[in-house]
Amino acid sequence: TIHGGAIPGNLGGNVGEPLFRAHGVDDMLGVAGALYADSIGAEDVVIFATEVAGFQLAANAEEKAAEALGLNVLGRINAPPEQASYRAEAQRIFDLDPDAVLMQAGSVGPTNMIKAAAEPRLALNWIGETGWSEAEFIGSLGTDPIPTQEAIGFAAFAPNFDSPGWKFYEELWNNQEGCTEGVAECPPYDATTPYAFSGYDLLVHTALAIEKAQSYNVSDWVPAMYEVGSEPGEKCYLYADCLALLREGKDIDYDGATGPATYTETGVNAVTPSYTPFNDDGTKGDIVVLDPQKGLEILDIAKSEAQCDDDGVCTW
Repeated sequence: TIHGGAIPGNLGGNVGEPLFRAHGVDDMLGVAGALYADSIGAEDVVIFATEVAGFQLAANAEEKAAEALGLNVLGRINAPPEQASYRAEAQRIFDLDPDAVLMQAGSVGPTNMIKAAAEPRLALNWIGETGWSEAEFIGSLGTDPIPTQEAIGFAAFAPNFDSPGWKFYEELWNNQEGCTEGVAECPPYDATTPYAFSGYDLLVHTALAIEKAQSYNVSDWVPAMYEVGSEPGEKCYLYADCLALLREGKDIDYDGATGPATYTETGVNAVTPSYTPFNDDGTKGDIVVLDPQKGLEILDIAKSEAQCDDDGVCTW
């Protein structure tokens, strides 16, 4: 699976549960938000999350990460998704007077919240989640509130800009035949959208694992996922090049658009945490790469874990 982020990181990566999270786990996305708040010198923060499993998981990690980084969490606000109004929550944030608001919510909730806060000209730093990278967020928010706020952006993860795999992918994305900006058949987001390049990477990785295993059986290709994405092996970056090496009988070490395809033993990919601001016109600003080593250290403190009984039933 590509989208297993809401499943704790101690599950997956094996034949029984062949989960491979291309974009890490939701815990890490929460950690990234706290990392960015810390990097800009925020001291007092509020955490807002809609009552959706993945967002709650990320918000839990964000809260633990903020505390581990020495940030003062003034409050945690949970609310139903897609309410008609978030004025009460916006007023509570106003009363708490934070330096930044860390948000784990989809497109409708946060945009209504930001609009509600902007009406009395409450200027805040809004740090959202990866889903804000999709066009629906700005489409719902509009551009009017952006210049009234200190900043609006989202914590996510960045591609490996130095990798030949990224450069190959970006060129392909930007030169899709028959695709004109604004046409319905065209993706409403650019090449840096995390879900796009990480999903592409995992599909390439899986195809190479199937080639290595010479089998579609999960018992064969799951072990091969680790073999084609880690040392030892000849480093390769493009699907065609890696495929040719495999067919020559060589071991490979795939390194793609996301970076090294180094999955943990429970199927969690190593990603580079980042933050992307929105410009006043609604376009994305330059990606800010956060400290990946610090992110891993904080993740170890903030991560959630599933508890499984003797029958293999897991809860979290």
